[in-house]
Amino acid sequence: MSLITPDFGLLFWMALVFIIVLFILWKWGFPVIVKMELDRKNYIDESLKKAHEANERLANIQKEGEYILQEARQKQAQILKEAQQTRDAIVEKAQDKARAEGVRLMDEAKAAIEQEKRAAIADIRKQVATLSVEIAEKVLRQNLSSDKAQMDLIDRMLDDVSAKK
Repeated sequence: MSLITPDFGLLFWMALVFIIVLFILWKWGFPVIVKMELDRKNYIDESLKKAHEANERLANIQKEGEYILQEARQKQAQILKEAQQTRDAIVEKAQDKARAEGVRLMDEAKAAIEQEKRAAIADIRKQVATLSVEIAEKVLRQNLSSDKAQMDLIDRMLDDVSAKK
């Protein structure tokens, strides 16, 4: 026999062993291998599904974070606007109060000036009345015969009044 061509008996036994091994693998080996392959496929599919869900959750969390950040910015803008309005109201109120106080002080000053003016006019009238009485008294005391004497007397009295001031 030759090394390259097998004998019929060898071929028969090889075929029989092959069929027995194939049957054993078909009965107990392939189902285990297929089951392991299916389990692995299911595990990978489930892992991909979980990864996809995690990505969706992360995207949702990012959206929620952006929404919360936007909401916080809006609240900040609103608070700043309210603070500015409050500040403006306080400033306006203070200005109004200062204006009212200024008007009150001006009115009081005008009233005080008017009162002092009246007091000064009354004092001047009193002094004029007193001066007139004094002049009349002095005129009556002297016997004035000429216009020149009368004018000299009036000049002296005016000089006396000027000297008193």
